[in-house]
This record gives sequence, structure tokens and C-alpha cells, in this order.
Amino acid sequence: MENLMTDGHWWLLGGVIGLIAEVLLPGMFLLWLGLAALCTGALTLLLDVPFLWQVLSYAVFASAAIAIGVKLRLRPKPRLNTPTSGLVGRKATALSFHGTDGRVRLGDSDWPARLVGKPAVATGASLRVVGVDGTILLVEPE
Repeated sequence: MENLMTDGHWWLLGGVIGLIAEVLLPGMFLLWLGLAALCTGALTLLLDVPFLWQVLSYAVFASAAIAIGVKLRLRPKPRLNTPTSGLVGRKATALSFHGTDGRVRLGDSDWPARLVGKPAVATGASLRVVGVDGTILLVEPE
């Protein structure tokens, strides 16, 4: 019985079952436990460690894998396709303004805009985008 428990193949089998269960069941938890079991199985096959050390190494591997999983899940997601990405700091051309509200041309698109600072600009004036409020560009004269 002791030889059966210390065989690293059981850890590898448990790891593969954990990975298969992760594919079949929703969530993202069994992946880390399956990877920890695979690491424990590899360690057991390489070093032939006693069962108590196998359990302790599984606990260490599982803790480390879960910590990595939590860190990956909590990292900030890149904001690629948002109005603010790439707009702040670009040059725009004033099309028409009535007070502080108006429209500007930025690239090949017309955008609603709001002046920050000076209350009036002439048509064709060069502006710089300093922020975004929803879909409205916040601009100031260059």
C-alpha cells in the first residue's frame, strides 16, 4: 500500500483529471490544483520523496499556483478600445463653436468638443485634446 501511495504517476493522473475537469466545469480554480498535482508528480518521479513530503510539496505548489492565479486575475486589464486611448494630446481643428461647446475635426472624424480655458476660438483654429468626457473631447487652444 505504501508503494502505491508514493508513486508519482498517481499525482500526474490527478493533475490530468484536474485539468480535464477545468475544461468541463465552469470556473478557473481546478486548473491551478491540477498544475500543482502535475508538479508534485514530476517531483516525486524525479526525486522519489516519501508520501508526507509529497503532500507538503503539493500544498506548497497549490498555494503558489493559486497565488499566481489570483494575481493574474486581479491585474488591470488593458484599455485598448476606449475613447481616451490615443486621443489625449492629439491636435484637432475647430469646425464651429458656440460659446464653449462645438465640433472639432480629429483625424478623419468630427467630434463634439468643449473648450477648457478660453471661451471662444475661430473656425480653423488649432486645438489640443486635454481630456475626454464621455464622447465629448475636452480641448484647449494650442
